[in-house]
Amino acid sequence: MGRAGVETAGYGGDTSCVEVRGDNGEVVVLDAGSGLARLNAESCPPRVDVLLTHLHMDHIQGLGFFQPLFREDVEVHLWGPVSSTMDLGERLTRYLSPPLFPVRLRDLPKLEFHDVRPGSFTVGTLTITADMVIHPGPTLGYRVESNGSSLAYLPDHEPALGSRQFPKPPEWTSGYDLCRDIDTLIHDFQYTPEEYVSRQGWGHSSMPHALAFADQVGARRFVTFHHDPDHDDTQLDEFHQVEGRSFELIPGRGGLTLEV
Repeated sequence: MGRAGVETAGYGGDTSCVEVRGDNGEVVVLDAGSGLARLNAESCPPRVDVLLTHLHMDHIQGLGFFQPLFREDVEVHLWGPVSSTMDLGERLTRYLSPPLFPVRLRDLPKLEFHDVRPGSFTVGTLTITADMVIHPGPTLGYRVESNGSSLAYLPDHEPALGSRQFPKPPEWTSGYDLCRDIDTLIHDFQYTPEEYVSRQGWGHSSMPHALAFADQVGARRFVTFHHDPDHDDTQLDEFHQVEGRSFELIPGRGGLTLEV
C-alpha cells in the first residue's frame, strides 16, 4: 500500500503496520509505516514493542508521528535486523534527526533498541521468532505465537528469486521454516505475473508465487499484504478472485481486525 485516494479507499493507503495484542494486554506492532499514527489512543499500554522487518522508508515513516514515543509514561522498545556496520539506533537516527525530522531519537524519554538476530525471544506471553528472508538489505520475517495460535508476517518477500520453477524444495525456500503450519500468514502480494517479469530482484512476490508459498507452508489463512500502490480497489478485488486453494484467502485492507 502507500497511495491514499478515492480509488484506494477500500483497501487503504497506509504503508506497512500491523498491531498484535496478546491475551495479557501486550501490544506488539509489526513495522512502523504510516499506519503507526493510529496507535495514539489514550488506551495505549505502559509498554509497546515495535518490530521492524527492515529499514526501508515505507516501513519506518510513521515513527516520527507515533505519540507514545514522546510520552514519559510509555516505554517503547524498537526491534530491528542486526547490521554489521551500525546498531539499530544509529541507523534510525539517520531518519529521526535534522534535516529530515526536527526531533532526535536521543531526546525521546523511554526508548530502548534491540538488534535482532535469527532466533526467538519473548514479549510477555508472546513468543516471537525472527529469521532473515529474501529482500534487498537485511530483512526479517516474524512469527508470533501464543497459546497454540500462530501468525507469520513477511510483508516484503521474494521467495521465487532465482527460481526457474516455484515453489522450490522447502530447504531452499526463503521463509519456509518460519511459516510452516502457520495459522495466519500475512504476506507480500504485490505484482501480477506480467509485472513481475520486469521487477525480479526488487524483493517482492508475484501473486501466483505468494499463493504457492502459502500452499507450500500449509497456511490455514492467507492475508494478502503490501499491495502495489498502482493497483486500485477494483483491480485488487479482481486479483482476489482465486479458487481451489487449501487456505482461506483474506484481502488485506486497512483497519482489518482478525482473531488468531
